[in-house]
Amino acid sequence: MAKVKGEVKIAIETCKGCELCIHECPQETLVMSDELNQRGYHYAVVAIDNCTGCTNCALVCPDACITVYREQRGKKKLVAQLSNITENVTITIDGR
Repeated sequence: MAKVKGEVKIAIETCKGCELCIHECPQETLVMSDELNQRGYHYAVVAIDNCTGCTNCALVCPDACITVYREQRGKKKLVAQLSNITENVTITIDGR
């Protein structure tokens, strides 16, 4: 089976620096920035390019500011993007 590569995109102006994504990342890909966003929060950033696309970070983000892409054999596929969450939701990921 081919190695899966992930890519994390963070909307830094939306991030409130709760650090949930950092604690849930099994690859330790994310860290908190030393910089502040326009709202005055430290925000999560990608520190190491070793994401596997597991989507843990996007699933725990209370502000839905993380999008995860998964690439296999040169083909990117959107696997997690949450937005405008107003109530509890249940998420199922295909293939798991």
